[in-house]
Amino acid sequence: MTASPAPAARARPPNESGSDFARLSKKISDAGLMSRRPGYYAVRIAAVAACYAAAWTVFGFVGASWWTLAVAAALAVVFGQVALVAHDVAHRQVFRLRRASETSGRIAGAAIGMGYEWWQDKHTRHHANPNHEERDPDLSPDILVWTPEQARAARGLPRLLGRWQAALFFPLLTLEGINLHVAGVRALAGRQVKHRTLEGTLLFAHLAGYLAVLFLVLPPGMALAFLAVHQGLFGLYLGSVFAPNHKGMPTLSGRDLPDFLRRQVLTSRNVRGGRFLDLALGGLNYQIEHHLFPSMPSPHLAKAQAIVRRHCRELGVSYAETGLFTSYKQALRSLHEAGAPLRGAARAA
Repeated sequence: MTASPAPAARARPPNESGSDFARLSKKISDAGLMSRRPGYYAVRIAAVAACYAAAWTVFGFVGASWWTLAVAAALAVVFGQVALVAHDVAHRQVFRLRRASETSGRIAGAAIGMGYEWWQDKHTRHHANPNHEERDPDLSPDILVWTPEQARAARGLPRLLGRWQAALFFPLLTLEGINLHVAGVRALAGRQVKHRTLEGTLLFAHLAGYLAVLFLVLPPGMALAFLAVHQGLFGLYLGSVFAPNHKGMPTLSGRDLPDFLRRQVLTSRNVRGGRFLDLALGGLNYQIEHHLFPSMPSPHLAKAQAIVRRHCRELGVSYAETGLFTSYKQALRSLHEAGAPLRGAARAA
């Protein structure tokens, strides 16, 4: 693990038994924090659906005016909120039954052009091994390199961009919305998508409907500008939500697999910031608690934080929490350090 070692674990009280995580899980269950929140999610889903419908209605009323770009910006935020709802649904936070979760998840995914089954498979593998160089798909060096080791082995685009990747990170996030759609389509040929016909139909129906609405209502140039602003800001929003969670935190490789609690806590970072940030990040600012208890309803994550932090302190396990901009600074510093071998190779050439 590429980080300073955690403080030595303290002795376990003689009356406690079970693994470190099992004892934490009991504390969380005893506090009632794994219970479902149907009322909360009914209000949240209704509010997001209303905003989605309202944004497209306003788009129709504004019509062929450059004010439509303001609608594109607002719709980018709404798309991000739909993605966060889909995230909670995929983790079985909303519905107890799998079929209800899959159906509602597919609907949410179709609303924003995301391949739900592809994304769920990818995200599940991330949760199992966060920040593991070989096992976490979010740490794959497809465009950027995340560690010096990846930089030394980089070829193609990662090698070209790696020298300046810290400066390019946020500009590249504007392409993340498009990448989400493209990756979903590409995954249709892979084994991780079992219901290819259904997934493909939903993806291409969204694409056809989205483009048809834009080019029927707006002139071609204005439609392309709307698409660029909407998809660019959507990608930037999504990337800004997920970047603080693990980027710049310790990475794992090979057989470096600590126990479940340490694997989740030491590779994750919480972000403090109050209720507005809770809304904007969909509760993912409590990333440590979310990784430890993925099916915990997001409104309970803040309440779980005190229990988890106290438990980690008793164990002597480091618990990372920063402000939002500090988290971005740490992520960018990590990217800059990861690209160092490529800068060194360029100077030596």
